[in-house]
Amino acid sequence: MVPHRLIDTAVISKARPEAGELRLYQVGDRYVIQMGGARGELMGTRAHASEEALAQIACERIAARPGASVLVGGLGLGFTLAAALRALGPDARVVVAELVPKVVEWNRGPAGEKAGHPLSDPRVEVREADVADVLRAAPASYDAILLDVDNGPTGAVQRENDRLYGNAGIAACHAALRPRGVLAVWSAGPDEAFVRRLGKAGFTVEEQRVHAHGKKGPRHTLWFAQRPV
Repeated sequence: MVPHRLIDTAVISKARPEAGELRLYQVGDRYVIQMGGARGELMGTRAHASEEALAQIACERIAARPGASVLVGGLGLGFTLAAALRALGPDARVVVAELVPKVVEWNRGPAGEKAGHPLSDPRVEVREADVADVLRAAPASYDAILLDVDNGPTGAVQRENDRLYGNAGIAACHAALRPRGVLAVWSAGPDEAFVRRLGKAGFTVEEQRVHAHGKKGPRHTLWFAQRPV
């Protein structure tokens, strides 16, 4: 078994120490992030096909718009952002909201190599902030919003993520999108209640299931919700 070498730790929330910490490990030639004290990967550099599919499918739908504007909620290890950049044109603008500053630091270091260091792309602006706050501060600003925060609507890291995936958070996403904008959401599994909330907010919803690693591994759930007008 390849040993896990601890590289760094990060407090998830200074305001809420009980929220715990994230730990960055190197495992052979790959990197993984785990919750402190928990077994299993929260995210890693080996299995990221579903994150890439989230960004590619959503951004391809709006890439032809002049100066397309995209918000990525949750940086992770950079694969969602990298896939969005590949799908978008040279005049696009991508805002990345990441709550944990250390995660940004890890992506600027060796852990960002696997995704191709997307933070170095001049189209990218990083905001070390809660994506829920970024959404509420920018009405009618984005052609696409990509949410890859925690494990999706059923959060595992922060219960505060409920405000992002609840009725108020969905309404904020709707308000932050431009006409015919796309809200794309990654989840570890299906959630019928969340789909109903999207519909009640005025979105038309498409659901897809994608393997985590090529045609292998668990199947994650992706939702693509379009604002009609």
